[in-house]
Amino acid sequence: MSSAPATPAVAEYAAFAASLADAVRPLSLGWFRRRLAVDDKADESPVTIADREVETALRDRIAARYPSHGIWGEEFGKTGLDAEYVWSVDPIDGTRSFITGHPLWGTLLALLHRGNPVVGVIDIPATGERWVGINDAEAGLREARFGGEACTTSPVTALADATVYATSPDIFDAAEYARFERLTKAVSRRRFGGDCYAYGLLASGHIELVMEAGLQTYDYLAVAPVIEAAGGVITDWDGKPLTLTSQGRVLAAANATLHAAALACIRGD
Repeated sequence: MSSAPATPAVAEYAAFAASLADAVRPLSLGWFRRRLAVDDKADESPVTIADREVETALRDRIAARYPSHGIWGEEFGKTGLDAEYVWSVDPIDGTRSFITGHPLWGTLLALLHRGNPVVGVIDIPATGERWVGINDAEAGLREARFGGEACTTSPVTALADATVYATSPDIFDAAEYARFERLTKAVSRRRFGGDCYAYGLLASGHIELVMEAGLQTYDYLAVAPVIEAAGGVITDWDGKPLTLTSQGRVLAAANATLHAAALACIRGD
């Protein structure tokens, strides 16, 4: 009698990541659209009790289940980054949206294996939407799901037919904005807003490009496996893979052809 094939460890980690998102949804939603004290951090980004409570809950659950894993979170820093597995945690991506009642903020979770993001979760509590991506070449597993169903990126390959998103024009400095403007003049449409939600839209084929700057590790690591598993490409502005040491300039595209064209455009090739 043959036994069923073993579930790859990465699939178990992805299921655990989804369970983490389930566990903290009530916490973040409990604070949403309530009057909260808002503090400004050293980088002038806002933070609330909701950010701190959610991250604490995530850290406690990860440490209880996988005590040997490292964690890098937005609010409470990094521990164990030399571990084989490291979790990246952004409890509320889009705090500015959160504190102003806008629903498209999310919880971002990523698992890195030897420095490479192999699991990503984009969870949008206020809408009940979720993207989960697994992109692990070593395990031979690559899949992206939205609400439990497979999702794929857009087939558009021409810049002239593409839509590009960025969270805000304020994320770019003057030189970066000039490069963003060069891209937006080459595409069909540009839109602002959405924070991590825009990457989910890209993974599901509704838009084709996201270009951003000034991101932190916990802002981009979770979206990378989702985009890649759905058929897209996501790198820094030099075309290099995103890692714990990337500088926060992100270019995501629906496919390799479009990514190459967008990269050439922002480089001025």
